Amino acid sequence: MVPNRNRPYRLVIALLILSLGFIWQGCARFRPLPEEPQLTIYGVSSAADPLVARWAPVFLTYGHADTYNRVGRPSVAVEGGNQKISVDPDKPVVYVMERHFTTSRAAYTNLIYRIHFPEVPYSLVPFNLTAGRNVGLMIVVTLDDQKRPVLVTSVHTCGCYKAFTPTDYLPAQAFPEGWRLDRPLEMYGEKLPPRLSFGLVDHPKLLVHLRPALHRVMDLQVVSAESLQGPRFVPTTMAVAPMEDLLHLPADSGTTGFFYDAGWRRGFVKGSVKPFEMVFMSWISLDLFVGSDKIYADPTVWGNRFYTSLKPWRRDDSDMWDFARFLAYWGWHL
Repeated sequence: MVPNRNRPYRLVIALLILSLGFIWQGCARFRPLPEEPQLTIYGVSSAADPLVARWAPVFLTYGHADTYNRVGRPSVAVEGGNQKISVDPDKPVVYVMERHFTTSRAAYTNLIYRIHFPEVPYSLVPFNLTAGRNVGLMIVVTLDDQKRPVLVTSVHTCGCYKAFTPTDYLPAQAFPEGWRLDRPLEMYGEKLPPRLSFGLVDHPKLLVHLRPALHRVMDLQVVSAESLQGPRFVPTTMAVAPMEDLLHLPADSGTTGFFYDAGWRRGFVKGSVKPFEMVFMSWISLDLFVGSDKIYADPTVWGNRFYTSLKPWRRDDSDMWDFARFLAYWGWHL
């Protein structure tokens, strides 16, 4: 029998078609959510650092009866003599980091808010490409030298599903070429506003709508703080902790980190394995752990870049740690 030399190419093409199919399904438009008489919102106490509290997002959750839709606290338990890292849905916390960066035009401050959920549940219909445990989301609020928000960046803690939303304080010349203000921004099946207006609202709060199960940002709004006190909302206060606390989770033997600190998984969240993304996306990105949640930290220390592009040759340019370079790569001119 003559060997079929085209078989490897057919296999690659089949994998490509299959992967693109799953990506398409993961980015397809979603059905409207069922109406809920009350919605749980997560916010921070006014007792937090004034700058952190002023611009902290409020997270609006749907399907709160399901524990995987609740903001939680990374915690440590012992099972069978081994430590197990999980996210406790009954103790919400937001981890905060403040960083500064400078471009050729101005100096800025980033307020980085990080939250975690117990999981993205496994499901085939609908297919949850990002299914896995200990998943997270970051909202980055970029402030100008007058401490006004000019840009909101949302991204999952795997570096996936990045989205930018400018505000009315950002000059038009800082926008990427071709940015449209007359229509919503289509992002991974969601529709986000093309710009947020903080200057038109008294006591403004950034309201982040989270899609149930997937925890994707499905809408952003600037609303007055007073409007969130109505009967439809069930307020839940998140504790505020520095991002460094993720390196020192309380454990029976002292503390342990939320991230692996050695080996080939150094810098990844413990227990965060995304099998579907590993199968369908790793060969495109040349990264076996492409969908795994990770630390947001200096890659020269941790050896783990928080990249936001699947192009392997763009991992440095798209790394969010160097925020000025990251913005320039994605077309912003702050």
